[in-house]
Amino acid sequence: MAKILLVEDDLTFSQMLRGFLDRHGHYVQSTQNIREASKLVEKETFDLLLLDYRLPDGTGLDLLKKVRENGQATPAIIMTSFNDVRTAVNSIRSGALDYIIKPVNPDELLMIMDIALGGKKPVYSTGENIAFIKSESRYADKLHEYIDLVAPTNMSVLIQGESGTGKEYVARVIHSQSKRSAKPFVAIDCGTLSNDLAVSELFGHLKGAFTGAAGDKKGLFEIAEGGTLFLDEVGNLSYDVQVKLLRALQERVIQPIGGGRNIPIDVRFITATNDDLLNSVSAGNFRQDLYHRINEFKIQLSPVRDRRDELDLFIRHFIGQANLELGRDLKDISAEVKTAFYNYDWPGNLRELKNVIKRMVLLSTEQIAGIETLPDEMLFSITHNLAQAATTDLKAQNEVNEKNLIQSTLQKVKYNKSKAAKLLNIDRKTLYSKIERYGLDN
Repeated sequence: MAKILLVEDDLTFSQMLRGFLDRHGHYVQSTQNIREASKLVEKETFDLLLLDYRLPDGTGLDLLKKVRENGQATPAIIMTSFNDVRTAVNSIRSGALDYIIKPVNPDELLMIMDIALGGKKPVYSTGENIAFIKSESRYADKLHEYIDLVAPTNMSVLIQGESGTGKEYVARVIHSQSKRSAKPFVAIDCGTLSNDLAVSELFGHLKGAFTGAAGDKKGLFEIAEGGTLFLDEVGNLSYDVQVKLLRALQERVIQPIGGGRNIPIDVRFITATNDDLLNSVSAGNFRQDLYHRINEFKIQLSPVRDRRDELDLFIRHFIGQANLELGRDLKDISAEVKTAFYNYDWPGNLRELKNVIKRMVLLSTEQIAGIETLPDEMLFSITHNLAQAATTDLKAQNEVNEKNLIQSTLQKVKYNKSKAAKLLNIDRKTLYSKIERYGLDN
């Protein structure tokens, strides 16, 4: 059991979170502002600080700064509604162990808390990344086997998979099981960065290095020192940035914009992509030497459509999670909905599944969710796919029938193709073509 200070001004959310943490065996004290929280940390000792970023009288970082100035090393997790790189960076600079985006995913919070409180391994499930719940599937077993093998090493890992398959979660688990788990885990989405911004964010800059550089800024390599740097959608980086990144990985030094001094770095490097980087290498859009540098060990994540045997597990988890977040009590989905789920391709994978179920929980007035709670576009896609499948099956069956008819006719006329064409009421050229197509030459 851990003694936790929760600082959150949203009373409803605070009560839900307290109830959740209570059920997991933790003792939680809560307050709504920095002033009251400051008094509590002066009088009492806590095992963990759970801090909202925006509070009525400041930010959670203001409180964290006071705690650090008082010489307390209590681990802290920042909760923010603003999915902004700079908020995360400021949190880590101020001494936070990690940050989490609102609406807070309960299982992800448990995972990060486990790390903060000194646990050896995280809870194996988070919101959009439920793919990694320990199950009995061969896929999950193999994935955990790979993670367990590569996590204790310093090898660079490339995680490849479609959008929504849980690439960042795998990266976080690798970090949490590594020898660097007590150091920062810093993540950034390269798809949101322009060329100039990418260089500044990764390597930092000095005051006056360019217009708008009002002060020195540390890059993410420095902020992640001793820990793990995770670059999502690494294939979006420009060729110029790739050159600088390759140098950093090879020589283990970086040079901030406007600076002439090399800064040594010690980081674990994990990248992710939803593209096939080998195709990008072949097309000349991604450096081959950088590809081999980041791909010392590759983990391939499968889409939901290839993991339908685990769909029931995902559904149960997301229903439980949505019930907690929305204060509902949905028990299950109807047989009709389950059939629809199995006939859907899930292009958005686990992220889409999570969102669909959360919508169902919100719209359901009964304890069993019906088909009326599904999005219209999803129902249209299912109907369209089934119609296509039916057409394909009919065509295939017709071809089987045609092949059998031609074969039996040829046998009847002892392979006299002229007689066979007459009996089948087709010309000889068409018959020859179909014989070749169906492999009936012999």
